[in-house]
Amino acid sequence: MNTVELLQSDFKLFLQALWSELDLPSPTRAQYAIADYLQHGPKRLQIQAFRGVGKSWITGAFVLWTLFNDAEKKIMIISASKERADNMSIFLQKLIIETPWLAHMRPKSDDSRWSRVSFDINCSPHQAPSVKSVGITGQLTGSRADLMILDDIEVPGNSMTELMREKLLQLCTEAESILTPKQDSRIMYLGTPQTTFTIYRKLAERSYKPFVWTARYPRAISKYEGLLAPQLAEDLDNGAEPWDVTDPDRFDSNDLLEREASMGRSNFMLQFMLDTSLSDAEKFPLKMADLIVTSVNPSSAPEAVVWCSDPQNVIKDLPTVGLPGDYFYSPMQLQGNWDPYTETICSVDPSGRGSDETAAAFISQRNGFLYLHEMRAYQDGYSDQTLLDILKGCKKYGVSKLLIETNFGDGIVAELFRKHLQQTKQSVDIEEVRANVRKEDRIIDALEPVMNQHRLVEWDFKSNSDAAPEERLLYMLFYQMSRMCREKGAVRHDDRLDCLAQGVKYYTDAMAISAYEQMKIDRQQDWQDMNEAWLDDPQQAANHMAFGMSLEQRKKARMLNGKKSVPTWV
Repeated sequence: MNTVELLQSDFKLFLQALWSELDLPSPTRAQYAIADYLQHGPKRLQIQAFRGVGKSWITGAFVLWTLFNDAEKKIMIISASKERADNMSIFLQKLIIETPWLAHMRPKSDDSRWSRVSFDINCSPHQAPSVKSVGITGQLTGSRADLMILDDIEVPGNSMTELMREKLLQLCTEAESILTPKQDSRIMYLGTPQTTFTIYRKLAERSYKPFVWTARYPRAISKYEGLLAPQLAEDLDNGAEPWDVTDPDRFDSNDLLEREASMGRSNFMLQFMLDTSLSDAEKFPLKMADLIVTSVNPSSAPEAVVWCSDPQNVIKDLPTVGLPGDYFYSPMQLQGNWDPYTETICSVDPSGRGSDETAAAFISQRNGFLYLHEMRAYQDGYSDQTLLDILKGCKKYGVSKLLIETNFGDGIVAELFRKHLQQTKQSVDIEEVRANVRKEDRIIDALEPVMNQHRLVEWDFKSNSDAAPEERLLYMLFYQMSRMCREKGAVRHDDRLDCLAQGVKYYTDAMAISAYEQMKIDRQQDWQDMNEAWLDDPQQAANHMAFGMSLEQRKKARMLNGKKSVPTWV
């Protein structure tokens, strides 16, 4: 068997040769498994593999392998957007042009189609192009194809609501009418679930058999209903440890831990574990146990706050309104020096009169930790009394910025705040933000990663609502937090939680700050200041150390001596 026949007989060999031509490392185990399923899988299939495994690249190579075997095949590539589908088409064209052993596939006639929308290879004339790319909402009718590839057609923008998902499924049905009635015609779906109500679950019910490859070996294989990749199921039968990495050549354990911390558990379970089950543990991702509950100083904070789930840290005398088994935890330790906050803001979510509340959250940040001082809520809309009370809170906590959502009132609330700021002679910046993502997703995406990393410290656990006693529970911040999920209308009243999420999202950049790295930098600065102090006046520096002078005392002593720099060493 010559080289061409070998490449035609086994897609895995073709993939390895193409990767070598692109100067890429050899395909990983997961990539070989996907390639094998593409070649030998059923007529209608779907591949669900963790984000970043290279599904689209592998499938692009499969398109070329299909044409390498039969130049008369007609293939359609469908993606969520026209641009993404076109990028796949351009990628294939570039491979045909630059790969020497694919040179025979280049079109010989100048009349052949060769655009990013559609192109021909060296084949007989036909009304349909060899490869055509189109967006899922584009013109599908009137086309014909022997192989249809629907690549990542589900994205957050077209699957956030049930209505959107129904529309997307209807468009998927259109693919069946495009497929040519041949024995070897095939439809392939590639994707990663974007919601717990993903359309890929519905497709499985329509005879599109899934092949599921997770980033880690699952702890509960039963959740996958027998759809887990056979290689992974065999590994588990042979003693593989649950939660070990399945493809270490692609992502190692530390990389996956970092991704889980940054994107939150529920998103990680969706996009890396392909787990769309709806157990309470994953359906309600915002846990009281992930918070650090302690008194919050109005003007300063320690360098780091250490969280620990030791039973000794459970606050037993503090009532929690979370789900069963969810508790508040006090910090295990407060580390480092206490210094002023880096920044303090007031996040405001305005509303009209009625059952909804105008909420204001006062949040400070230091070393990547967020401190919720107080949550205030009002049911009289944005009256002068309400706005002035919020500004009193701004003065109390030293707020430097007001963050105001403009979806309600179209900016009028910000103008009213400016008027009262002038009257009260307060200097506070106003920044307007507009929400354009569904509320439930927006809240969870903002809060879950921060809470999972135990970066949110708070003390305001009260209701402070004017509602009737039987309704008061619904207005509590932590009742709203514990019941929030990605279903539309998950929580009846969510104003306080939405306000908190808006403020936390503002501080997202601060989450990149490591408290322990900052402490290391501070210690290095202390050491430098100490050396400078010894050079300036060794006797005075020795006296300060001997008497254990405080930072404030050292500041005064050095200022009296005319020194510009003030060491912070002890």
